[in-house]
Amino acid sequence: MYDLAIIGGGPGGIAAGIYASRKQLKTVFITKEWGGQSVVSPDIQNWVGTTSISGDELAKSLKSHLEAYAHDSVDIVPDSCVTSVEKINGGYKVSLDKGDEYEAKKILVTAGAGRRKLDVLGADTFDQKGLTYCASCDGPLFSGQDVVVIGGGNAGFETAAQLLAYTKSVTLLNRSDIFKADPVTVEKVLANEKMTAITNAETTEIFGDKFVTGLKYKDVKTGEEKELAVTGVFVEIGLVPNTSFLGGLVEFDAVKRIKVDPRTQQSSQEGIWAAGDCSDGLYHQNNIAVGDAIKATEDIYNHLHTK
Repeated sequence: MYDLAIIGGGPGGIAAGIYASRKQLKTVFITKEWGGQSVVSPDIQNWVGTTSISGDELAKSLKSHLEAYAHDSVDIVPDSCVTSVEKINGGYKVSLDKGDEYEAKKILVTAGAGRRKLDVLGADTFDQKGLTYCASCDGPLFSGQDVVVIGGGNAGFETAAQLLAYTKSVTLLNRSDIFKADPVTVEKVLANEKMTAITNAETTEIFGDKFVTGLKYKDVKTGEEKELAVTGVFVEIGLVPNTSFLGGLVEFDAVKRIKVDPRTQQSSQEGIWAAGDCSDGLYHQNNIAVGDAIKATEDIYNHLHTK
C-alpha cells in the first residue's frame, strides 16, 4: 500500500509529487495528461518566475521536474484515468480505466476541471485562434483590441475587469436579463467607459478568416440576430470538475467541486485532500493550485507521521 495517491497531472499535482518525493512518501502519481488546462495557451505571462512561456513548454518543464525528483519514491502512471476510489481497510483503492488498481493510505485529488465549451458554429474552428477559455493566460495578447466576454457570472465579470486594463473595449454577453455575478462586481465593472453589457444575448456563431473577426448572437426575447466585430472571444460559461470518480465519498458543492478546509485542503472524508480547480477554492489559477497542493501535501505528511 502506498502512502499517497496523487490523481491529476496539472501544476498542482506535479508540485505535490515533487514535495512527496522530497519527503520520501511512497507515492503513486496517476495522470491522463500533463500540464492542466493551460497546456493549450500559446503565451502564459503570469507563471511566477517566468516572464513568458507557452502552455506546452510549461507542461514539459513541470513533467521534467517531477521525473528528476521522483527517484524511488514516486511511481508515475501516465496516460491513465481514475474510474473510481473505494474506501478499504487502512486507506483507499484506486481503480483505473485500463484495469489497474492501486492502494494508498491517503488520496490527493488534483484532477482539475474542464472548461465548459461553447457549443456553437465556429467555436471549435477558432479555438485558440481568437477564441480562448483563459483570460489570465491569453488576455494580454489582445491589447488594444475589441473583445467580447461570454458569460455573466462572477468569472465573466472578473475576466472583463482584467481585460479592461489593456483592451480597446469589452462587450459582455449574458443569456438572461439578470447577471449571476455579485451586484458590487457588476456595478464596478459596468462603470468603466470601455465596458458594454448586452443581456438576453445568446451566442450563435463565431466567424472569421484565419482568426476570429466577429460573432453572431440572437436576442432571446425578440429573436433578432445581430453581429459584433471583435478579434477576441473569451468564454466564461462555467467549469466541469473532474470529480465523478469519487462517487459519494466526499461532500461536493453545487457544481460538484470538492469542499475542502482552506487551512489544510482536507475534504469532508478523512484521508482525502483536494486542490486546484476540482476543489471549491474561491480563485482558480495555476499558481494557486500549486500553493494549495503543497499545503495539502504538508498536511498529508503530518497525518502520516504525527497522528
